[in-house]
Amino acid sequence: MPEHFHLLMTEPQVGNPSAAMQSVKQRFAQRVIPRRRRSPAQTGCPAPCRFCKGRANESVPIWQPRFYDFNVWTERKRVEKLDYIHDNPVRRGLVAVPEEWRWSSYRSYAFGEPGLVRINDCDIMKMTVRISVA
Repeated sequence: MPEHFHLLMTEPQVGNPSAAMQSVKQRFAQRVIPRRRRSPAQTGCPAPCRFCKGRANESVPIWQPRFYDFNVWTERKRVEKLDYIHDNPVRRGLVAVPEEWRWSSYRSYAFGEPGLVRINDCDIMKMTVRISVA
């Protein structure tokens, strides 16, 4: 999604979900903030854009202060949540079918294809997703 993401994860082996999310947010911010602080002319960005806001050397927040979690206890609920995640760009009108959203794990689950979104190959995450038929 342009302004948020969904993540279906198991309980981390070390730490807790909050620590895992903190790590994800920090590592992403460390990679993105140096690019965002450059002027639009340096980045080739058409000023003003939603990332640099047309202001050179000024940082704007990337993340909301917290994340929202939901505990999933059953296979049925995992499939329901994964379907919700895959359908999100369709509901938003960004693509016609889930497999068109390039930042999705849909094609990996449905067709076994590697994609931009890497999924772990864990037994707990092996689930069947609804495959759309045109």
